[in-house]
Amino acid sequence: MRFKFVHAADLHIDSPLRGLERYPGAPAERIRGATRRAFQELVALCLDEEARLLLLAGDLFDGDWQDYSTGLFFVSELARLREAGIQVVWIRGNHDAASRIRKRLTLPANVRELGVRRPESVAFEELGLCVHGQGYASGDVREDLVARYPRPIAGALNVGLLHTALTGRAGHEPYAPCRVETLVDRGYDYWALGHVHQREVVSRSPWIVFPGNLQGRHARETGPKGATLVTVDDGRIADVEARSLDVVRWEVLEVDVSRATTSSDVLDAVRSRVEGAVRGAEGRMLSARVRLSGATEAHAALGRDRERLIQEVRAQMLDLAEDEVWLERLELETLPRAGTASARLERDDALGQLALSFSRLREDPRELELLAEELAELRAKLPHELADGPEPLELGASTVRSLLDDVERLVLSRLGGNAPEEGA
Repeated sequence: MRFKFVHAADLHIDSPLRGLERYPGAPAERIRGATRRAFQELVALCLDEEARLLLLAGDLFDGDWQDYSTGLFFVSELARLREAGIQVVWIRGNHDAASRIRKRLTLPANVRELGVRRPESVAFEELGLCVHGQGYASGDVREDLVARYPRPIAGALNVGLLHTALTGRAGHEPYAPCRVETLVDRGYDYWALGHVHQREVVSRSPWIVFPGNLQGRHARETGPKGATLVTVDDGRIADVEARSLDVVRWEVLEVDVSRATTSSDVLDAVRSRVEGAVRGAEGRMLSARVRLSGATEAHAALGRDRERLIQEVRAQMLDLAEDEVWLERLELETLPRAGTASARLERDDALGQLALSFSRLREDPRELELLAEELAELRAKLPHELADGPEPLELGASTVRSLLDDVERLVLSRLGGNAPEEGA
């Protein structure tokens, strides 16, 4: 017998995406609606591939619903699967734990939620498949749940459904920690994991897979996002395939401008990079963070009129793809050419003394720590979206060193703009 099932996780339907209002011209409503449209794409994938089963490994929602429209949308999409005879099994993760979701709606008969107190199993005898899993009773699960999962059912294809960070993944809380060896020893054929937002095939024997989240929500969730399509043939897994389902693609575009001598050269390099990213998005809206780097003769010019540079990049994007590409942020990480930088340090004037002060501060760990302590009170006064949002502002010594680089580039380029360029 040959059939398919789909494995997805971390849908975060109606994620609030706080802070978009800070960006002038941001297509906020379009980005906020992306999680819903990505879920519709997931349902369409199940229908198009005639899948028999959809497995959802937690974090379907992003906390309690603001209103019942989130739940009604979810139910209506699941009903489309019911009409096609597609079964759904899901578990709760840290964001939609039983303690966090207070609003409830009756789900269609084709949907089965596995319990949060102990592992549960559901068998699909017509498929020769059994799913085992346990959801989160609270949003902070620190014990190894796998230890209580049942042994595999003999003669069936056994699938484990689990929301976990395994032994740890950068940027993710270490919920439901467990070792890969523990999963292997359980004897299941496929582990359908959730919680980690980056796609990862941890093992192929057995299959242990993080599908990644369904839709990127900010510039730290870049690249293709989607689900995993699994083909089963004669009781064994024959194929495991990643399918991109995101409708808004987030990318950080690194642009090396070391060969640029003017701002026009920089814009040409940016345009080329953006063109490639637009093609790579394959018709999706592209939300791009552009990062300029490299030691360049154009360094001073870029720092002198940053706002104009931002608007020039935005104009390029409108010319390339109209409303299908948005500049989320422009980051300047350029440096003056080595000869220029050393010449500043050797100057016997105010500019040289300022450059020397920056250099000494950057290389003195104690001074950096003291400066970080002075800035610590600032963080407590920041708005929530800056202090605890998707990209929280940290003010440790390493961050302060990076901020010093930004301040030095800005100040020295502004001051240097009033004098001839070194070497000219």
